[in-house]
Amino acid sequence: MKSFKVNDRIEIECEWKKTRIAFKHTAVLYVNGRRTDETKVCYLNRTWESYEFQSVMQSLVEKTKALSNSEKEEAQAFIKNYKEEDAFKSLRMVAAFGDILCDTPKEKNDWKVRMMKASLGEGVSFPDDWDTLPEEERTRRLNGALDALK
Repeated sequence: MKSFKVNDRIEIECEWKKTRIAFKHTAVLYVNGRRTDETKVCYLNRTWESYEFQSVMQSLVEKTKALSNSEKEEAQAFIKNYKEEDAFKSLRMVAAFGDILCDTPKEKNDWKVRMMKASLGEGVSFPDDWDTLPEEERTRRLNGALDALK
């Protein structure tokens, strides 16, 4: 579930749900904290949205009678201009500090490994032979993994 706060009065709560043959996005409109409207959009495969839930929010705002025309315009502008936050940007930035703060390739690689483990926890694992790999190969793999998070 994800909430989008348009302004102090308007909030849209969205959710992904599995259906029998595909999936759907649902959106619930809250005005002054009160549930006023809802809608859903069903999909057979991936969506072509700029970010998850964009289409269902547009549909909700277009069809609702709970918002004035000016509130609808404000909500549509919010939906159009919303930018999804880059969840891994901080990890990439902190990991890059290792290249500045550390001197040797081993220190730089150890820094990146510590930052990845601290940020991703159980979400990251390294091969069993990780400690036996040459530093050059570890650097290549770590930088490749961090680049893949973009």
